[in-house]
Amino acid sequence: MFKKSVGHRDRAAKVPLPQGFGTIWLTVALDLVGFGIVVPILGRYAERFGASGLEVGLLFASFSLAQLVFAPILGRLSDRIGRKPVIMISLLGTAVGSFVTGAAGALWVLYLGRILDGASGASVAVAQGAVTDLAPPSERPRLLGLLGAAFGVGFVVGPALGGLASLGGEHIPFFVAGTVALMNAAVAWRRLPETRPAHVREAARAATKNDAGVKVRLWGLAVAGFAAIVAFSGFEATFSLLAGDRFRLTEGGVAAIFVGVGIVLVGVQGGLIRPVNAKLGTQRSLQVGLVLNSAGLIVLSIAESWSLLIVALALLTVGQGLVTPNLSSLVSGRVPDHRRGEALGFQQGVNALGRVAGPAIAGVLYDHVSIGSPYLVGGALCGVALAVISSKK
Repeated sequence: MFKKSVGHRDRAAKVPLPQGFGTIWLTVALDLVGFGIVVPILGRYAERFGASGLEVGLLFASFSLAQLVFAPILGRLSDRIGRKPVIMISLLGTAVGSFVTGAAGALWVLYLGRILDGASGASVAVAQGAVTDLAPPSERPRLLGLLGAAFGVGFVVGPALGGLASLGGEHIPFFVAGTVALMNAAVAWRRLPETRPAHVREAARAATKNDAGVKVRLWGLAVAGFAAIVAFSGFEATFSLLAGDRFRLTEGGVAAIFVGVGIVLVGVQGGLIRPVNAKLGTQRSLQVGLVLNSAGLIVLSIAESWSLLIVALALLTVGQGLVTPNLSSLVSGRVPDHRRGEALGFQQGVNALGRVAGPAIAGVLYDHVSIGSPYLVGGALCGVALAVISSKK
């Protein structure tokens, strides 16, 4: 019996990646490189235009508000016309938004650039849909975990590029991000396969326009995902401020920390997630991730030494590495094949709503309560997400 089970695991380990997965992975990695260039420096960049902590939070929120409106639309569109054209639209929009942000001469232009970027920012959800097109349900958690490792690569390479580019001037990183997006679009145009079969696209076109069924099926996951993303996006929006105020770090120092975060994400989503999921299953792995996120944020709220900062970031990064792919895997498994893009777009829209609320709430708390208060509230919200997930069978 033991030998038989080992043999089964060995065969599973040797399952080859589906054709086209490598190009999808590269597309997501390059997209996240551009995101990783921008996020660590955007807060300090906005402060040079006179932005307060609240306005920095609202700047992050403007990206997410645009994504809230357009991600479900683009996800549904990818079900009907295919994944590749929608990914191309997203990448070109990201390039335009990045160039506008880099050319900004006033705070309102920063908002315009982030809104343009957010309105076209459905590439990750559509790429996740493409992966689920290629794989049977049993392989989706593994492949989504591997795709999630692209987030780690983005947060390794992106902040490093951003830190180096910032040496040439405060605007340069945004021009670099726009150039990366254009390069990504060129690669996708030539090499990205269309994973959506014609008959499935026809089924999506014939499906009812009423998406209430998808929303009802995903309600519990949506609530949990919203709470978790409010917590994590609040951390993203204010961490550069905390790093400067408590640890006197410059943009380069913040970028170096995000490089470390990215390395851990690669390890978790590229390697650790598979044995954890094999032992615990998708839902329990998600629960573990939420516990780690909550603990990491609570520790971060009181971190005034480097040792506590490292512990907090390690807990938070490992936790987020488990949360993101497992949540997407659960979402993709709750709907019919011809509505997966819509479901993942809905999830990204809910995440975007969380990214509207999270930075704004964190900015207000940071300015008017205390430096640590955004992270205490974030830890409590991860507890809410855990309670919702734990109540589902």
